[in-house]
Amino acid sequence: MTQQTAAQAAFVRALKQYGGILLSLVMLCVIFSFLNPRFMSVVNFMNILQQVAVIAIAAFGMTWVILLGEIDLSVGSIIAVAGMVGAQCFAFGLGFGPALAVTIVAGALMGMLNGVLTAKLLLPSFIVTVATMGIYRGLVSLPTNGAPAMIDNSTWTAIGTESVLGLPIIIWVVAVLFVINQIVLSKTSFGRRAYLTGGNREAAIYSGIKVDRLKIIIFMISGVMAAISGVLLSSRLFSAQTNAGMSYELDAIAAAVLGGTSLAGGVGTMVGTLIGALIIGVMNNGMNMLSVPYFYQLIVKGLVILIAVWLDVRAKQAKR
Repeated sequence: MTQQTAAQAAFVRALKQYGGILLSLVMLCVIFSFLNPRFMSVVNFMNILQQVAVIAIAAFGMTWVILLGEIDLSVGSIIAVAGMVGAQCFAFGLGFGPALAVTIVAGALMGMLNGVLTAKLLLPSFIVTVATMGIYRGLVSLPTNGAPAMIDNSTWTAIGTESVLGLPIIIWVVAVLFVINQIVLSKTSFGRRAYLTGGNREAAIYSGIKVDRLKIIIFMISGVMAAISGVLLSSRLFSAQTNAGMSYELDAIAAAVLGGTSLAGGVGTMVGTLIGALIIGVMNNGMNMLSVPYFYQLIVKGLVILIAVWLDVRAKQAKR
């Protein structure tokens, strides 16, 4: 097979895998542009990309978890905790580097707790993360009794407001994390172990994979991704908000599932998740521009998740 033929075959495979979801993204953009001409402006598209950044990074971590056939409902709360941890670090006089490191470590520890409770105590991840979602959300309010905490570190806030080479820094962060997650998932033995464990846990155990340790590490990855999302969100808001990240776990799950990640585990890609996050971002932005009430937006997102799961089930039935 020549190099050109191989490239054509790869393009055809990608078109089959992502063609449907890309068409959905284009159709959404066309519909919202008809309903509101300002939707197609360059300024609005840049705004969408920056809004998508927080969801996309959290969705990268969620993709790892769902690949195992698990779920992490504490993502939104970890986002809020991360912003508050950063704010408190600056309040205690730490610089940008130490504050960022402490924030990421906090995210990893919260993810590790989810993983340990799920892997070692054999508790369902749904129950574990529902519980920790409430615990982490409560922890956010402790330092300030529920009040926002302002962030005045210029480097931290620059992440969400400044640009490099014509693109906002926040978009560069998403691009770097996407590449890292994509390479690790598709090109390393760690990614192959995640696919195998999610697809067939017993086969993974017989293959010598330390499933419990893998699960803990993957929940830690989810926690780290959520913490980075919290950094980006707080940098855009110039503050840590106790209600930050509310319902972001739904957006992250929807992005992953829309991108083809199976809730049964063993199937999914970071490319699909990124496209799914763009769809969620376009929907959020378009509905906001049309002044759709928030509770209706929640209904739409819920319906989108139901449809995506139904399509996933139908696809599995067709394969059988």
